[in-house]
Amino acid sequence: MNFSNASFKDVSLLKFGSYINGEWLSGTKTFAVINPATQEIIGEVNEANSHDCITAVHAAKKAQAEWKRLSANAKHKVLMKWFQLILEHQDDLALIMTLEQGKPLKESLGEIKYGATFVEWFAEQAKRIAGETLPSTGPDKRVVVTKQPIGVVGAITPWNFPSSMITRKAAPALAAGCSIIVKPAAETPFSALALAELADRAGIPAGVFNVVVSTDAQAIGEVLTTHPDIAKFSFTGSTAVGKKLLAQCASTVKKVSLELGGNAPFIVFEDADIDAAVQGAMASKFRNSGQTCVCSNRFLVHTSVYDQFAKALAEQVNQLNLGNGWEQDTQIAPLIHPQAFERVKNWVTDATMQGAKIITKHIVEDLNHATLFSPMVLTQVKPEMTLAAEEIFGPIAPLIPFQTEQQAIELANDTRYGLAAYFYSRDVGRCFRVADALEYGMVGINEGFISNPTAPFGGVKESGIGREGSHYGIEEFLETKYMCFGGLQ
Repeated sequence: MNFSNASFKDVSLLKFGSYINGEWLSGTKTFAVINPATQEIIGEVNEANSHDCITAVHAAKKAQAEWKRLSANAKHKVLMKWFQLILEHQDDLALIMTLEQGKPLKESLGEIKYGATFVEWFAEQAKRIAGETLPSTGPDKRVVVTKQPIGVVGAITPWNFPSSMITRKAAPALAAGCSIIVKPAAETPFSALALAELADRAGIPAGVFNVVVSTDAQAIGEVLTTHPDIAKFSFTGSTAVGKKLLAQCASTVKKVSLELGGNAPFIVFEDADIDAAVQGAMASKFRNSGQTCVCSNRFLVHTSVYDQFAKALAEQVNQLNLGNGWEQDTQIAPLIHPQAFERVKNWVTDATMQGAKIITKHIVEDLNHATLFSPMVLTQVKPEMTLAAEEIFGPIAPLIPFQTEQQAIELANDTRYGLAAYFYSRDVGRCFRVADALEYGMVGINEGFISNPTAPFGGVKESGIGREGSHYGIEEFLETKYMCFGGLQ
C-alpha cells in the first residue's frame, strides 16, 4: 500500500516539502520514503539543505520575538486548537504513520492520541509558569525571580515515534514562549509535515513552528547545534550520535536535552505475580515490534521461577499476530528497514551459537515480508552476549537467570545506559530497596507501561540529559532571571 491507494479523509494533510516561516518549500531534489512492509515508495519529499535550515532559524528568531509576548492564555488557546485538530484527524494521521513507519495501525492510532496529550498538557502548563519573590538582604531591597522563554529551539526527532516525539518537544517549547525548528527522521517525514499543516490551521504564527526535512542529517544537525541564534537543542536518538551533537552544542554553550539509548532490565523476583509479570513483559517488550527506547532489553529472572516465567512468556509470544501494519489484527509489524532486520538476526545467531535456546516458534518463513522478524524468547542467555549488552530494537526477549536480589541489581546496573528499568515483586520493602538501587531515570514497579505526559521522561548515565513531560518538561525551555530592586526607602 502507498499514498495513491490509501483512503484518506483529508488528503491535504499530505505535504511533500519542508514547512518554513509558514510556507511549504518545493525544490528539484527529492528523496523517497519507503513502506517498511512492502519496500515500495509511498512518496517523494523535497529535500531541504543547510541554507533552508538557516532560513528557518532566522524566521524562528523573528517570530519568537512576537510569540513570547502573547499572554499565557492566548498561547493556551492556540495550543488547544492544535490538540483538537490532531484528535479530529487522528485516523488519517495514524494511516500516514503506519505507511511510512510500519507499526500496526492500532499502535499508530494510540501514538497519535498519546502525542496529542502532550499538546493538551503543556497548553495548560503555559498558564502555570510562575516566578517568586525571595527574602532580601535588607529592608530597602526586593529580590524577584522570573521565568522567561529561552529563545529559538532546534530539535531532532527519531523514526520510531514520529508524532509523539515531536509533540513532546514542540508543545512545551511553544507553551514556554519559544519558537522551534524540527528535523524529523528521513524515514518518517510525512507525520511531521502533517503536524505542521495542523499547526498552521490552529493559528500558530508563521516561523514559530518549522519542519525541515532532509536526508542530510549531518548538515542540518550542524546548523541546529552550532547556529548562535539557537538557544536550546533537543535530540532523541542513539547515544553515539547524541555525543557528537552534544560536542557541537558546546561551541555556543547551548542548553541541551538528550534522550538517548537504553538497555532496560526487566527483573522478575521469586515473589512476583508471574501472570502479571508476563503481561508487563508483553507490554514493555513487543510494542512497536520492540523498537522503543524504553523496551525491556534483558529479562533477569530468579532461578526458582525461571522455567515458569519462560514457558508462560513463550506461550503469549506464540499467539502474537504478524503482518502488515494496516491489517486490523496485526500485533508485530516489519522492522523499519533491512539493516535493522540483519542486525537483530545476526545478534540472535551469535547468541544461539554461544548456547542460547529459542523456545518460541518460527513463523516468518511463511510470510512475504523482507523485514518482518519473528518475535522470540531465548533462554540460557549470558549477560556478555551482544543482545544482552546492546540495545536490541527488535522483538527479542533474552532471559538471564539470577539467584539473589543483590545479583539482580548488579546485573541490571552493569551497563552504560540508564533510561528505564522494570521489576516485579510483591514485597513492599524490596520494592523500595530495589527502586532506590537501580541506576535509571525511570522505574516501572509491577508495571510495564510507564510513559505519560504528567511524568518526567528521561535517563541517567549515557542515556541522556534533562526531562520531557510533566511540569519538569517545560523548565527545559525556560531561563531563570533574578532581579534585585534596591533603594526602596
